Formats: sequence, structure tokens, C-alpha cells
Amino acid sequence: MDRLSDFRAVFAEAVTARGGCSDPRIKAAFARVPRHEFVGPGPWRFAPDGPPTGSADPALVYQDLALALPSERNIPTGLPSLHARCLHASAPQAGENVVQIGAGAGYFTAILAELVGPTGSVLAFEIDPALAAAAQRNLSPWPQVAVEARSGTAAERPADVLYVCAGVQQVPGEWLRALRPRGRLIMPLTPGEAEGGILLVRHVGAARYDARFVASARFVPCIGATDPGAATLLRAAFARGDAASVRSLRVAPELPDSSSWFAGDGWWLSSRPVDGPPG
Repeated sequence: MDRLSDFRAVFAEAVTARGGCSDPRIKAAFARVPRHEFVGPGPWRFAPDGPPTGSADPALVYQDLALALPSERNIPTGLPSLHARCLHASAPQAGENVVQIGAGAGYFTAILAELVGPTGSVLAFEIDPALAAAAQRNLSPWPQVAVEARSGTAAERPADVLYVCAGVQQVPGEWLRALRPRGRLIMPLTPGEAEGGILLVRHVGAARYDARFVASARFVPCIGATDPGAATLLRAAFARGDAASVRSLRVAPELPDSSSWFAGDGWWLSSRPVDGPPG
């Protein structure tokens, strides 16, 4: 085992353990994908306004820390252990079709590609032109991946997993309609740049969706799925401290009832199980 492969193996053990992920396939994917090839040449910054590392040794990137990507929008990489948790919750399987919103430079896209394998596919959207170009270059070893340099908020390609890497306050109807039977949508539902939660939505039948929060998180906003008014209401909802009560996502024409945790535009989160009686 070469030096960086050894670092990756230890890194994979650490991030999956911190993320509460027991899936050996996910651990193997983190051990295989060379993170240092996705973050640009060092030195690196572990915060957008922080000092650069004192060394350009690629071993430095194999830590459970976000890195600042080379972008005018100061976009950081995701936290690896948080993504390990999200991957475990959404459980991409071999042969499945994944749509990713917010590919960045493509690191977690490559992890997704490893999980779906050569018989699956990953369609990744990245609105930042420089990052989209970097992702296209970085992901060339994975022929099952396609990168589109545009917003994915209107993406309607049928998906087994819709993996969102930017914070939203509204759930685009296109995302829900894109889910195949038993499909999973995982997304950061966040009040602007304040802390929110990672919401896992499972398609369980016609216009029926199980929903649970799986982690707390902060994310850069998703351009095209933000709503300042909803952000204010969402901040108040999270401040109540009862996000763990959410059990289902409901859509119009069903109207919010006493079980409503948060109501968006044409959708709402309920503390009622997906097949539970009206509140």
C-alpha cells in the first residue's frame, strides 16, 4: 500500500465512524477516491478567510475537515463525515440512477459513482462555471458520470437518489416528481446560512413521502431554491427544538393541519406518520 492509500484507508475509517456509517461499501469508496486530486494543488485553506497550510503535502487533505475550493463564491467542500452520514441514510445501490445538485469540484460525485458502479449513473449539476469545469475534468475516470454546468432546481430526470449539496428553504416540485418508486431525496433544509437539518425524504407511494431529519447542518444556499420569508419561518421552527418529530412530507392539495411542523409552498412537513390519521 502506498503512502496516500494508507492515509485514505485511515481517513475512510475515521469519517465513516464519525458519520455513524456502518456500510462497508461507503468506507471502501472513501478509501478509493483520491480527495487530493479534487481540491486543487496545495497549500490549502481550511476556512475561506483562514491562512494557507504550511505545506502542500497531499496527506493534509485526509482529515475530517472542509476545505475552501478555488471559487469566487468562497464555496467550501463538504464535511466528509456528514456526507458519510448522508450516504448511509440515502443508501445509493449498484445500478441505481443518482441526480446530484451542487457537485462542487466532484469529490462526492466520485463517491456516488463508486457506490452505483458501472451499471448505474450519476447526473451532477453545478452552477459555478469554474467548479463545473473542474468537476468535468476530475470525473473523467468515471464514465457513468455526466456533469451539467447549470442549476439543478428544475431537474426532472427520474432518480433513485436525489442528492442535494446546497441549502434550500423550498422543495422544488420537480425534485419530488423525479423520484422513482422507493426513491430517496436527501437535502439540507436550512434557514439561509443558519443551522438547519439534513432531511431524508422517501417516496413510498403516489404523492406519499416518509420524511426524517438525520443530522444538523449548515450549507451554502442553493441558488433557485431559496426564499427569505420561508427562511425566517424555518429558523423559528428549528428554534423550537422538535425537528426530530417530523415523520412525513405532505403535498398539495392536502392542507397543513395541527401536525404541521413547517409549511412551504405547496408542501409541508408533518409529525404524523405517512399513513397516520389527520391531525
